[in-house]
Amino acid sequence: MSKPIEISNIRIEQDKGKKRRAYIADFQEPIEFGVHGGVKDFYGVSVEEEHPSTLDHIVAAAGG
Repeated sequence: MSKPIEISNIRIEQDKGKKRRAYIADFQEPIEFGVHGGVKDFYGVSVEEEHPSTLDHIVAAAGG
């Protein structure tokens, strides 16, 4: 078995409500996750500021 080429080192911090920040090793700025549009409606929440959901990031990564 070969050695892994990359091991993700990520720390997630939960803010108020559905907002989260992901800190990825070797990057200074976090990636912000939250809810917006239909996702916000599905969870029945209101937020001060909308952010892309985790699903948005997954779809973007798969498309890239």
